[in-house]
Amino acid sequence: MQEDLSSLGSGQRGVITELQFSGGKRRRLMELGFIAGATVTALQKAPFGGAVSYEVMGTVIALRPADAQRIGIRRIN
Repeated sequence: MQEDLSSLGSGQRGVITELQFSGGKRRRLMELGFIAGATVTALQKAPFGGAVSYEVMGTVIALRPADAQRIGIRRIN
C-alpha cells in the first residue's frame, strides 16, 4: 500500500484503492461507501490525535487513526 487515508490533511482528497479489513468491519465500511474507486475527503481532526471525520459518497464518518491507516488511497487535487 502506497499511501493511507490517515495521511490526508483537512480538505485534501483521495481515491480509495484498497481496504485492509475482513469480515464485518470490511462489510460495514463498504456499506458506508468506502469502496475502491470512491473519492474521500478529510474534513476535520479531533484534538489530541483522536478520530478524523471523512466524507465519502455523501456520508460523513469519523474513523480512528488506526482504522484510517488500513485504507489505501491515491491523492487527487
